[in-house]
Amino acid sequence: MHEQMREHSTVLDELSWKADAGYLIGRLLPFLVIALSVVADSLTSDREPFDRVLFAAPALAAVTWGSRVTAGVGLLSMAASAGLAARRAEDVPGVLINETVLLAVTVAAVWSSRLRRNRELELRQMHSVAEAAQSALQRPMPSHLGSVDLHLLYEASAAGAHVGGDFYKALEVRGAVRIMLGDVQGKGLGALETASILLGSFRESAYTAPDLPAVAERLEFSMARYVERTQDSDVASRFATVLLAEIPDDEPVVRLVSCGHPAPIVQHQGVLETADLPSPSPPVNLFGQQGDVFGLGDGDFDVQQLPFEPGDRLLMFTDGVSETRDDSGTFYPLEERMRAWIGEPADRMTTLLREDLVRHSGRGFDDDIAAVLVVRR
Repeated sequence: MHEQMREHSTVLDELSWKADAGYLIGRLLPFLVIALSVVADSLTSDREPFDRVLFAAPALAAVTWGSRVTAGVGLLSMAASAGLAARRAEDVPGVLINETVLLAVTVAAVWSSRLRRNRELELRQMHSVAEAAQSALQRPMPSHLGSVDLHLLYEASAAGAHVGGDFYKALEVRGAVRIMLGDVQGKGLGALETASILLGSFRESAYTAPDLPAVAERLEFSMARYVERTQDSDVASRFATVLLAEIPDDEPVVRLVSCGHPAPIVQHQGVLETADLPSPSPPVNLFGQQGDVFGLGDGDFDVQQLPFEPGDRLLMFTDGVSETRDDSGTFYPLEERMRAWIGEPADRMTTLLREDLVRHSGRGFDDDIAAVLVVRR
């Protein structure tokens, strides 16, 4: 877990250095404007008045500095303007007009800076609360369960201010390991609320349900019951794609049920291909309480069973991975990349995938990404 956190920090550093450089330039810009205005005015032979440029300095300071520094930049601009006016021996009324306008711009900039800083503080507090809530909900995935090894990749979107809708859980039940990976429509606290309902339902049903269709049916029922009891909740208008997997201890197979979720990639005996899931069910809560009315909430969940022997791998992922785009709009070629990494150690796969996704996007992630690599031991 600590290693994942260090890798995550490294990726964020790589993504943010350009933004940090831009922020530093923005902080220096007001002072550069003042300095260049003074130098240009002093060096111009015909003594064109460059002090008009000084009006931009306090406005620029308000973008990156606090109210005190912004006020200082405004006062410095007023002093520079007065000095340049004296050098050109301007009339007193003209100087007073310039100083009055500069003072008004400075007051407006200070007010703007204060509003911006207060808003930033509110956003940081909201982000901290959201992160704490999501961390409490999404506990670290164990690296070993039953007959499988598990490797998790989870990255928040570059926006950072949103609570993601990707969720995951793996449990060792009697005679098998059951895994759920899902993605809630949208972001924010409504997505987190929906994810918490599905995770709670899975934790309960994974131990008692006789098979994966029963687990999927329980997920649908839990959502319907919650929506019925809290009809004004944001959850009522959200759906979630879910992929369920079951790896029995005594059979070399994996069983899959998809509720509108992307099909996983399976590597079996050195051959890699996307799993064929011919009859996926609709996403959970897609039709809300009207599902039965339309005849679409009948609980008919198709199970696909595939060979899964020691050494085989299964990559479950959300659409944030497969739909990552580069600057030209090209989707990430996930299956092609996984085929190129067939010989790589399993414990390096999520690191390779994360780094390659960063390179492909070139700007960070527009959506949260989650992937679970399951390796049969």
